[in-house]
Amino acid sequence: MANIVVLGAGIGGMPAAFELRKQLGSQHQVTLINALDYFQFVPSNPWVLVGWREPQKVSVPLARPLAKKGIELVVGAAVAIHADRNSIEMADGRSVPYDYLLVTTGAKLAFDEIPGLGPDGYTQSVCTLEHATRAWGKYQAFLENPGPVVVGAAQGASCFGPAYETALIIDADLRKRKIRHKVPMTFVSSEPYIGHLGLGGVGDSKGMLESALRERSISWVVNAKVKEVRQGEIVVAEHGADGQQTGERVIPQSYAMVLPAFRGVDAVSGVPELCNPRGFVAVDEHQRSKKYRNIFSAGVCIAIAPKEPTPVPTGVPKTGYMIESMVTAVVSNIRADLEGRQAEAVATWNAICLADFGDNGMAFVAIPQIPPRNVTWAKQGRWVHLAKIAFEKYFIGKMRSGVSEHFYERWTLDRLGIARVNS
Repeated sequence: MANIVVLGAGIGGMPAAFELRKQLGSQHQVTLINALDYFQFVPSNPWVLVGWREPQKVSVPLARPLAKKGIELVVGAAVAIHADRNSIEMADGRSVPYDYLLVTTGAKLAFDEIPGLGPDGYTQSVCTLEHATRAWGKYQAFLENPGPVVVGAAQGASCFGPAYETALIIDADLRKRKIRHKVPMTFVSSEPYIGHLGLGGVGDSKGMLESALRERSISWVVNAKVKEVRQGEIVVAEHGADGQQTGERVIPQSYAMVLPAFRGVDAVSGVPELCNPRGFVAVDEHQRSKKYRNIFSAGVCIAIAPKEPTPVPTGVPKTGYMIESMVTAVVSNIRADLEGRQAEAVATWNAICLADFGDNGMAFVAIPQIPPRNVTWAKQGRWVHLAKIAFEKYFIGKMRSGVSEHFYERWTLDRLGIARVNS
């Protein structure tokens, strides 16, 4: 009997654990390790920030659904992976052995790279449910004395969609409260242009997102590096197409949410020859470590090189459908290895995104995610807002039931009417 350990219970880790149990049956053990005792649906966090969602509505306690499927749960922080002896060292001194390890930890948030950035400084975050809940507390205080709002993504960020969502959801919330006229808003991004998204754009994402910001009187600064955040202001350096700084501006802020760059988590980045210099796991086409045959990885924690350099560094996003395809490939390849067969499954790195703007939204499909593409599709309308609400309920419901599904393929593609393309 083999013990397959999944490290991290996020959008990749939870479906992976369920799928491993389904595919491998009871003759093998599946163990899930997570620092927290609950799953959090991170795409809902911009709604949590403005009080449209309560934390318990977008999180799932892990114990019950995992127990129903016969998956062992280990709650605690992993402090080291000892790849030479196939074990994980936990913060409380425990050691968890594995025959196969699937790393789905997500990333470490690099707030420390910019003075004053982050919840312990002068900006908020929607990267975790805890951060979004804290941001809601700060937002309530802001509403008592509204002023300028700044939202954006710092240099090196690889997740731009939630920044656009947060800016436009805040705008929608302020309009509902009839105080939008009191709040100047600025969007700050390391992208070379609005709508780049770390993907080189998707269809007319540039025009569509510029129009969305312009219609809502949100000004923007791109090719921007956040140099420092201070009480009441953000210092931003602007850059030209050659990457050289062209100017600097100080933007007033009474409330700010800026997404940071990511790094690999310490337990993962500390493994010799597992990761790139930034701490992300280097994998082959089968999602397997290039160094360790029994370590696989999927999701935000893997290394993907940008398609092309940008004047200010940007990363490549790992979107839900893309993560789902990685997980499917990993499970298939672990099963093949257990059965003495060659690993053959390859993930289809496609992007399918529903971006909510509070009262409408935009849907993007990029197949494959990095251009040139077979399918490029972008639409907007109130239906996207409603679709994201429906998908949230669907995904969280499946997590509570312990059901393994190809969520994005079976739900999103079907409802968008987009044909499946496997390359």
